[in-house]
Amino acid sequence: MERRDRWTVVVTLGLLQVFVIAAGIHVITNDVNLSALTGLPRPAPPAEPPPVPVVTAGPVLAAGGNGPLPAKGTLAARLADALGDPALGDSVGASVMDTATGTVLYGSGSDSGITPASTTKIVTSVAALASIGPEARLATRVVTGSAKGSIVLVGGGDPTLLGPKAPRHPPYPKQASLAQLAQSTAQALQAKGVDKVTLGYDDSLFTGPRLGPGWKPGYVPEGNVSPVTALAIDEGRRGPDLRARVADPPRVAATAFAKLLAKYGVSASASVKRVRAGRQAAELARVESAPMYALVERALTMSDNDLSEALARHVAIKEGRPASFAGAAQAVRAVLGRLNAGKGVEVHDGSGLSTKNRISPSGLARLLTAAASPANPRLHAVASGMPIAAFSGTLDDRFGDKESIPGAGLVRAKTGTLNGVNTLAGLATTIDGRLIAFAFMADDVRSGWGEAEAALDRLAAIVSRCGC
Repeated sequence: MERRDRWTVVVTLGLLQVFVIAAGIHVITNDVNLSALTGLPRPAPPAEPPPVPVVTAGPVLAAGGNGPLPAKGTLAARLADALGDPALGDSVGASVMDTATGTVLYGSGSDSGITPASTTKIVTSVAALASIGPEARLATRVVTGSAKGSIVLVGGGDPTLLGPKAPRHPPYPKQASLAQLAQSTAQALQAKGVDKVTLGYDDSLFTGPRLGPGWKPGYVPEGNVSPVTALAIDEGRRGPDLRARVADPPRVAATAFAKLLAKYGVSASASVKRVRAGRQAAELARVESAPMYALVERALTMSDNDLSEALARHVAIKEGRPASFAGAAQAVRAVLGRLNAGKGVEVHDGSGLSTKNRISPSGLARLLTAAASPANPRLHAVASGMPIAAFSGTLDDRFGDKESIPGAGLVRAKTGTLNGVNTLAGLATTIDGRLIAFAFMADDVRSGWGEAEAALDRLAAIVSRCGC
């Protein structure tokens, strides 16, 4: 199939998927994927979303609009054969679940803990939406300091905060800007007759080690992730379009802020110091991130490690735990427990870079079933945020061979890749219009990662084309 014809199929199937899913779970499509193509306005989540209901073993998705349930025998035979692909190695698990009833359609090693890699972000995203809520925003503030003529830049744990340079291609969602914060701060100071200040910065919102348990030493130098801090610009990168990371994101952000203040007519001290803002300090200015549902969509679509780690820490804060790796892991477990969806989930970070994480395929499938439920509208950004097969995010260049292309546009899934680990978990619409959750995981991959990814794509395509 020529590439031009292939993309015609992908776009057509992608649009069909939006309509099918919207009829059943009313997901929110994002700017990264199809809203531009449909021309339809983006529906806003409710201003005061209801509490997240507990997920039970009973029906979790209204059956209206869903097609017939696939026959277990035929689906199982096809999946069992595909799971035997040697590219996946000897440690493979799979779980396929009907989202409307919670019925397990297929399982193989489904309760075994497997290294999940970036499919961990599904766990983080569910916890963030359930605990913090889809409309919450992360604020970066400037407050008055304890000494006369001093101000403090206070990090609010928003790694998407833009630095002084604009990116070549502004990403979704729209980001808060350090330049806007500096301009607003300068205006507030000048209104008080102040044109010279001493600047400090407060990054104390997050605590504990900046590098996660089970992270490889090269992750930061190689540009996979930045040290996890509550104050950073451009996700701790050396620039918005660069991969390389800085060693001390808070100090870099504060230094950039001082230069921006000078641009807007307020002279700041040549050196910046790490301080603690007073609890009663007056706020001079603030900027806020996109809402949580949009941050989750970005984290999933782009497999954003820095944002996922920040979201995990905000779950810890909301749940009254220390905003550290350990505190975030405890908080996530507590949130999933309230959802009755914590079985088979053991995480030590928010991004999935940790080799200590273990999640069972059935655990991931249960979480995805919860996220797809009309009973859980606060969780729907998980469904809308996952990449579309052969179209967006980390799936934009996958599902391209003759066996997997039937899943193009009909599969939304989160990818996971580490050395020796390849995973894929998401939602698929069958050819009969049934919405199915799946998780396929392998953590003893010895072949090339491309071969393993192709095998996983074929498994998801089997689910999507199953009329069985």
